[in-house]
Amino acid sequence: MKTTVNIIGSGFSSLAASCYLAKDGFDVSVFEKNKTIGGRARQLIRDGFTFDIGPTWYWMPDVFERFFSDFGKCSSDYYTLDKLNPAYSVYFGKDDYITIEDTLEKIAKAFENEEPGSSKTLNKFITDAKNNYDIAIKNLVYNPGISPLELITPATIKNINQFFSTIKREVRKEFKNERLIKILEFPVLFLGAKPSNTPSFYSFMNYADFGLGTFHPQKGMYQVILAMESLAKDLGVKIKTESNIEKIIVDNGKAKGLISNGEIYLSDIVLSGADYHHTETLLDKKHRQYSETYWSKKTFAPSALLFYVGFDKPLKRVNHHTLFFDVDFESHAEAIYDTPKWPENPLFYASFPSKTDSSVAPKEKEAGIFLIPLAPGLEDTPDLRDDFFEKIITRFENLTSQSVRGHILFKESFCVKDFIKDYNSYKGNAYGMANTLMQTAFLRPKLKSKTVKNLFFTGQLTVPGPGVPPSLISGKLAANLVAKHQNILV
Repeated sequence: MKTTVNIIGSGFSSLAASCYLAKDGFDVSVFEKNKTIGGRARQLIRDGFTFDIGPTWYWMPDVFERFFSDFGKCSSDYYTLDKLNPAYSVYFGKDDYITIEDTLEKIAKAFENEEPGSSKTLNKFITDAKNNYDIAIKNLVYNPGISPLELITPATIKNINQFFSTIKREVRKEFKNERLIKILEFPVLFLGAKPSNTPSFYSFMNYADFGLGTFHPQKGMYQVILAMESLAKDLGVKIKTESNIEKIIVDNGKAKGLISNGEIYLSDIVLSGADYHHTETLLDKKHRQYSETYWSKKTFAPSALLFYVGFDKPLKRVNHHTLFFDVDFESHAEAIYDTPKWPENPLFYASFPSKTDSSVAPKEKEAGIFLIPLAPGLEDTPDLRDDFFEKIITRFENLTSQSVRGHILFKESFCVKDFIKDYNSYKGNAYGMANTLMQTAFLRPKLKSKTVKNLFFTGQLTVPGPGVPPSLISGKLAANLVAKHQNILV
């Protein structure tokens, strides 16, 4: 008789775990509270436009390929991947931007044009970043975060100083041009922390950016979710949508199943890919590992205010990914991490997938996604959302020298309250827990419960951390622990 596993949530980590567990012979059921699967990676479809609600960047393609290859597949069996050129552009002022293209050679030329001599420095910096990437992928991120000994390898010992320096310090040691510095500090924002709080070892994100490049699955990031769903179902996984979890059943110190929509679903194992803090509220207080004080002291990745906008014409002077760094980064970062408040002059990011993908918008129209990083837990009202849309669209028109307000067909927003309502996200954070030095590897919440037997966790609040590729890895790590646990029990 097969060992049964009930999985909470259907995001990247949950779907990845479900595939590995089903492959290992477990009887797996996935429970999703929303109408569609994908967790934060759902879609918004309206009036012929298609938007990725959550992740829009496809980085580290090797991690995706490693996932599919574990099942004798490759990404091209499910979706078509395009390498973007340009990868993105960064605005610093009116009609003043730097374009990051699709090869390190081209990027080095852009750096050289900005700061003579910087191309040589960049090549050395990216060589070191690639070394860190190889160490991370081969030696670190596929470890389950159980022991500090996981961090001790000949390669990491050689680079130990990088865990005690910061991205900000190392970048500024090599580069003096503020515009280039901002571009090099930008990738670690995916880790959910400021460059001044992120260990310099994480420069491997710069290699992911400049070395590996930026990709786009045709029809959007949701195609990855659909691919994983197809794989999971082929492996025998059962997926139940509109299945809100009300309680994790614990009997004699062991997880025994779930209560969803008033019905009991018994299982041998429970694995949650939902928000870690929320999952523990599904347990009686005596079974929770971490107190409210514990969570309140942690550094969480930002929340976000997002707008999904349909335009009645193609927009000019923007690329698929466009960053707007024309205001002070430190002031915005302070409003997120130091004194939480709505930023006065926010940096923002815009994505126009219809620039490279005709399937996501009607002909001669443009799909736009705008994102402002915010501190989690902020007050979130319709008036505040509207005020900030006016702020960024005014700057957008000025910086790109075009009028767009009169060409908006519709806009929809997503913010703190929605992250809480749709994903039970702690304080409405968007990306999980930040990868600071004291929240790295074994210092993150554990994949396996210390207080309830047969209860496991996966996702962005545990190892390896925030982001889509880490979520795929987290699902594999959790599944491996479950399999190991069952072998010990048997």
